[in-house]
Amino acid sequence: MVGYTYIVANKPYGTLYVGVTSDIVRRVYQHRTGAGSRFTSKYGVAQLVWFEEYTSISDAILREKQLKPWRRDWKIELIEAENPHWCDLYPAIARP
Repeated sequence: MVGYTYIVANKPYGTLYVGVTSDIVRRVYQHRTGAGSRFTSKYGVAQLVWFEEYTSISDAILREKQLKPWRRDWKIELIEAENPHWCDLYPAIARP
């Protein structure tokens, strides 16, 4: 089963949330509608700013566990390496 590790934010350089899922479109939709988690709902964290795809969910979980304890500035560097303008990536992946 494919897996994804992702980061959602409420704005550029704002609150960040690192997560893992087997269905990134569904999971980010949940964050956007307030059903993702208490944390993301409380802080309005719903913009997909970074993600990686893995061939297995277990690999995605390992990557999530690696990223969660990272310092904030390292996470920002990771985002900006691929998404320097902090564009919301969800519209591009949500299209049929």
